[in-house]
Amino acid sequence: MHESIDVKSMIEQLSLIRQTMIQAEETHGQLIAGVQPHYRESARNLVHYLALRTFDLRDIQWKLSSLGLSSIGHSERYTLTNLQNILFLLFMLDGQKQAIQKEGASFSIDFPKSKKKLEQHTLQLFGPERFSGHTRIMVTLPPEAANDYSLVKGLVQTGMAVARINCSHDEPEAWGRMIAHLERAKKELGISCLLYMDLEGPKLRTGPLPDRISRKGNLKKGRILLRRGDTLHLTKDDGLGSPPEFDLSDRLLVPGKISISIPSVFDDLQKGHPIWFDDGIISGLIEEIYPDHAVIRITVADDEGSRLMAEKGINLPETDLRLPALSEEDIQNLELIVQHADMVGYSFVRRPSDVEQLQAELKRLDREDIGIILKIETRETFDNLPMLLLTAMKSQKVGAMIARGDLAVELGFLRIAEVQEEIMWLCEAAHTPAIWATQILENMVRTGLATRAEISDAVLSVRAECAMLNKGPHILEAVKLLVDIDLRMALHQTKKQSALRPLNVAKLFFAPA
Repeated sequence: MHESIDVKSMIEQLSLIRQTMIQAEETHGQLIAGVQPHYRESARNLVHYLALRTFDLRDIQWKLSSLGLSSIGHSERYTLTNLQNILFLLFMLDGQKQAIQKEGASFSIDFPKSKKKLEQHTLQLFGPERFSGHTRIMVTLPPEAANDYSLVKGLVQTGMAVARINCSHDEPEAWGRMIAHLERAKKELGISCLLYMDLEGPKLRTGPLPDRISRKGNLKKGRILLRRGDTLHLTKDDGLGSPPEFDLSDRLLVPGKISISIPSVFDDLQKGHPIWFDDGIISGLIEEIYPDHAVIRITVADDEGSRLMAEKGINLPETDLRLPALSEEDIQNLELIVQHADMVGYSFVRRPSDVEQLQAELKRLDREDIGIILKIETRETFDNLPMLLLTAMKSQKVGAMIARGDLAVELGFLRIAEVQEEIMWLCEAAHTPAIWATQILENMVRTGLATRAEISDAVLSVRAECAMLNKGPHILEAVKLLVDIDLRMALHQTKKQSALRPLNVAKLFFAPA
């Protein structure tokens, strides 16, 4: 019946993979033993999954599907058990009745327990779900939330399960008013809503530029117009930048210049490395590095030129930056955060030692119970994600945010689709809640009208345990829309698995004429 498929060969291949997974668990036994007890099975499963994904499974997947057997492709949460189940069925198909030996590892977490484990971790971190769907909605509170109680109350009432305060913006006084409004709304409505606060981290930004007065007497924010091929000087000092100067023949006399918010980065710059500005709108190559400035040749900009302004993000995706994950300001802000927040977002975390530093600070402040959210924003963070997760599991509550804006700049926009999927797989294998963030329903939030592409992206976002909306004038409408999308899609899918509810279109086909 299955003459074209060599079942014995498949048994040999899968047995080798299984043995590799067991060996990986033994090799990393000390690391697994170091996590919180309720994360131990999760840590084991993550190590199993990582070992599995060192193999090219495409041919095996096709053969399993041809035999009508369970796919490896949906086994993130219970990797070893699923593989052992497949081997058992292959033994039966081959006429063997032998049992799989348990050498080196007991049978691992199974499908029902793995599903419950992820649900428990999600409940611990994000609290109870508001609706029948699995996705909590996080909203970044705008500056108006500090003075507009009705806005905060409306967000809680509409479906916001987690309020986010971005400590990169506004001031502690404004944060305090936002928190007071949130507490008042929760009390009046009798609805739970948790608080998430972001640490700013060592975010690289462009320095100040001089403002100017237009011909009509209006104040214009400082900017530098950059075209492909232009030269820009990135300066080490923190003085005012300046636009380029040209002669009457449009020949460049003096390049534009702008400073960088963290001058110590100059010690890490490398000639020939790319540099991105303003979430990837402008890009260039570092051509020369001098003691007081670096020469940037612009390679990506609009045909008519792109405007670079102050306080815009800078990314150096191929440069090894020796920056502390926790700045002095972050440590000061933690004093306030631990008094109010249920979760702290760890911006620009890169290495396991960064996680350990935050854990030490939280222990000092007697808030080891606070949830730690690893924000995946850089290439290095993504590359180190397994170790970051395993290190974070030494804490009581852990989550991961897929910060797609910075991550797309760091890894390239063409890679963000596959990378966000990989992050989701790793988080699911670790039974760790994931937050799908950046630009969800962005046009809807800004204009009140969602694009078709945004709806498709929002459908993907509700596979995560939490979806984050950013601030904008139409944020209430966006929350309502995302709640509706979640309620609809929860009937059809759990994570990436189809639920196979009855389809009306199928019923209509068989209905009497």
